[in-house]
Amino acid sequence: MVLTSTPRTSVALIGAGTQGRRLAFMARITSIIILSFMGSLLTPLSQWSSRGNDVHLVDGQDAQLQASIKAIEDFRQSSSNRNASWGRIITHSPESLREALQAAWLVVEVSNSDITNGQMLTEKCVPEQIELKTKVISELDALAPRDTIIASNSSSYSCSEILKGLNLRNETRFLSAHSYWPPETPEIEIMGHETTNPSYITLMMEQCKAHGFSPFHVKSPSMGYIYNRIWAAIKREALLAASEGAATPEEIDNIFKGVLKTPKGPFEQMDVVGLDVVLDIEQHYADARGNIPNAPREYLQKFLEEGNLGVKSGRGFYDYGKS
Repeated sequence: MVLTSTPRTSVALIGAGTQGRRLAFMARITSIIILSFMGSLLTPLSQWSSRGNDVHLVDGQDAQLQASIKAIEDFRQSSSNRNASWGRIITHSPESLREALQAAWLVVEVSNSDITNGQMLTEKCVPEQIELKTKVISELDALAPRDTIIASNSSSYSCSEILKGLNLRNETRFLSAHSYWPPETPEIEIMGHETTNPSYITLMMEQCKAHGFSPFHVKSPSMGYIYNRIWAAIKREALLAASEGAATPEEIDNIFKGVLKTPKGPFEQMDVVGLDVVLDIEQHYADARGNIPNAPREYLQKFLEEGNLGVKSGRGFYDYGKS
């Protein structure tokens, strides 16, 4: 079947962490669900709700939900668009996940619409751990209508790896949609797997462009997509140089920025991503390729053992002055 129409207006984001909250900022459509079982919610999310639409927040900790609401309200108060018709912030516990999903889907009548008129996208933004990703994918496949596109935002695991061994209802609706740091960095890479419906790729490319992204189609299976294959080598060599004592993280960042004229060096960028996430990705590369040196991962592990995860914990390779 060739799709000729655009998705109907709903997007669900599984995980309100660093990427999920920024993808929420980029959404320019009617209903969005932010499902968070870990991490904190940053204020860019409220920019989406300034369009007068509801935002569904799901989290296992009530205190986290309340903190998220406060962050959004604070952002609204500081926004230059104070008179906007703000949408509602609706909170749910994980136990009401199905209810939350159905609430948003019913807004656009996805449950009783066909593939060319009622399609929606589910974007998965959970930590780089294959066991968790396969669990989330299985749950989404069971809950989502058969015509829902399910995209993984994984930075290193391909859909083929995540789907391996799973008994799914509709394998053709799965693909990878990896973003970077929207809206400042709007590039996004779209990659299918062996049985992805090609029309879903076309549709994703069109819709991503319509929502402010700069989409790139990864045309063959590629571990790390396009950019991350290059970035993986850079960060690994930076970590290796630091672990060997060739230079400090700050010195490496300074020469990197001085030569390439980039706003951030590799260690600054890893702090933003989260050192726990960086380590998970490095471990995945090591498991998949078998010729990756141990020293970069051992160097990262020392920071994790001290609770230094980067910007989100207040300290990583640099001190961000937060507890």
